[in-house]
Amino acid sequence: MNVYSDLFHSALKYLKNTEVNINNLLIMTGDFNIRDRLWDSSFLHHSSISEDLLIITDSFDLELSTPTNPIPTRYLDTIGEYDSIIDLMFLHSGSRELNEHIIHPDWHLSSDHVPLTITIPITEEFIYFSKFKILKNSEEEEIFVKEIINIFKALNTSSIMNRKSLEYTVNSLATRIEQA
Repeated sequence: MNVYSDLFHSALKYLKNTEVNINNLLIMTGDFNIRDRLWDSSFLHHSSISEDLLIITDSFDLELSTPTNPIPTRYLDTIGEYDSIIDLMFLHSGSRELNEHIIHPDWHLSSDHVPLTITIPITEEFIYFSKFKILKNSEEEEIFVKEIINIFKALNTSSIMNRKSLEYTVNSLATRIEQA
């Protein structure tokens, strides 16, 4: 997930105040516009906004990644303002494959932000699957269609009151269709 949170921290407020259900999130990165001593040792203060960010990332089972080269991620030409670390990367907790990222100050071109990269290993994996085929207009197809229609007719939707009960009903339906 890539995040841009403006100076009002709108994206963080949205993520904090909205029940966002994202499963299996491996990486969250972006410009969070938060200076904090937790990731920038040259900055002396700690922010409550940082705490909100850490609560959000913890809810996604993510941890702050440590760059291999801890240098600023935003470079300013303005006199009196200092370079800072406001671009961050959070990685899936406990992942051995994903553990450090790289900051590329030589790649920033005309932007005042520099890119962050990480290598994601992709391994080849064989996934066994099987395919069943029913011939069109066959007696087998007719029986199968009747079975599916009966499954839908028997589906009890009166107990669907919330997301959890909806998921249960959908999963039950999928199991019955798979068995058909």
